[in-house]
Amino acid sequence: MPRPDHHGAAMLTRVRIERWTPYMFLAPAILLLIVFRYIPILLGFEESLFTNALSQVGGRRFVGLDNFLLLYEDPVVWQSFQVTLVFSLVVNPLQVGLALLLAELINQRVPGIAVFRAIYLVPLAISINVTAIAWGLALDPNYGLINGVLRTLGLPRQPFLIHPSQALWSIIGIISWIGVPYWSLFFLAGLQGISSDVLESAHVDGASSLRTFISIKLPLLRRVIAFVLVTDTVTNFTLFAPVYLLTRGGPQLSTHLVMYEAWRRGLVYGDIGIASAIISVLVIVVIIFVAVEFIVLRPQH
Repeated sequence: MPRPDHHGAAMLTRVRIERWTPYMFLAPAILLLIVFRYIPILLGFEESLFTNALSQVGGRRFVGLDNFLLLYEDPVVWQSFQVTLVFSLVVNPLQVGLALLLAELINQRVPGIAVFRAIYLVPLAISINVTAIAWGLALDPNYGLINGVLRTLGLPRQPFLIHPSQALWSIIGIISWIGVPYWSLFFLAGLQGISSDVLESAHVDGASSLRTFISIKLPLLRRVIAFVLVTDTVTNFTLFAPVYLLTRGGPQLSTHLVMYEAWRRGLVYGDIGIASAIISVLVIVVIIFVAVEFIVLRPQH
């Protein structure tokens, strides 16, 4: 069999290098993802198979699926998952929809839009903890700014964070104040990536702004919408800081989200096994939601 010449061997080597080059660039990110994401998930699931209560005599002991059976029989855990489910089903489409509309607004070429773009990004410059505390003060039922405005307008004072019927909606409003401008940045990038030729053709054909938005922009933003919705879902399912700082799961468990319950079981009561079981179930629920969202928003061929 004739040996390949040096030119052919060099070409073959170059092809192999080009084939593996993308994976070489992705390797650091994949390694970090494995180390800081997937391995902790696996370790957390392993921990859920053990009883590891800090107050228990005998230390760590394998119990199999007993921790999950205890969760099944615990009404507080069921309540936390129910509240989290309602919270996510409301806040996810709310944030994505408002972010999309906001991106469409700031994508318009009108006088003063640059100033508005700078103003609406202000919430992103403040940490979520500071934002939660500031809104907690503004929503104070006695001395808060919001109730002060309501009294000035002759409207009744509202309890907001201290009443079961309003507490969860108050948390949703606080989170959306941060989330809507943040996610709108992704939609704005997607809108600005749409070819002007396509939009001009629609305008020439007599399509209205609403028809152009629904029939042209939304389909072209499908991938961006999928990314934002999936990321927003994961973020809101794991929400913790505002609940911890403002309501501690109350009043009457109305804001008792899953992450707060996991923190309470693990760090307040010292039951690491139960806390790990809660997180493991939450991971499975999130994966199911994300899979459904990917299926619904998969690209149309």
